[in-house]
Amino acid sequence: MENLLGLLRIHVKRGVNLAIRDISSSDPYVVVHSGKQKLKTRVIKHSVNPEWNDDLTLSVTDPNLPIKLTVYDKDLFSADDKMGEAEFNIATYLEAIKFRHKLEGGLPNGTIIMKIQPSRQNCLSEESHIVWNQGKLVQNMFLRLQHVECGEVELQLEWIDVPGSRGI
Repeated sequence: MENLLGLLRIHVKRGVNLAIRDISSSDPYVVVHSGKQKLKTRVIKHSVNPEWNDDLTLSVTDPNLPIKLTVYDKDLFSADDKMGEAEFNIATYLEAIKFRHKLEGGLPNGTIIMKIQPSRQNCLSEESHIVWNQGKLVQNMFLRLQHVECGEVELQLEWIDVPGSRGI
């Protein structure tokens, strides 16, 4: 892939207090979009607090392209119901990744490198941390779903260098 910077592994951990779209629960799954790429988690039946723990991997060519996340309720006999959406940017995370070589070997696991505050410009429901963990920089985040009455999704981002790519 031309202009590839690297890969972004999105670990979709769980949903919290998602909207009810069936009689008493929902069958949620997550779709992640970035540019022309579209990936999705598995469906978790009968849960408004699903534990997906699914890894989705995007090819990153533009660090400024937003990543869109949409939660749906799987329906058998009709179109799937939308359960909210959120968007996040990876530019700040990629800035931290550029400096990781300076961190190697000198930091204990769990060291917070950078904090990102919730604001009107992002969908964070709480402060997001970029953390040094087992020789890697990861970003943990809770996203508040928009256009819905309730719900959050917890993610963890991890950068994967690809040999031969342009790098960041």
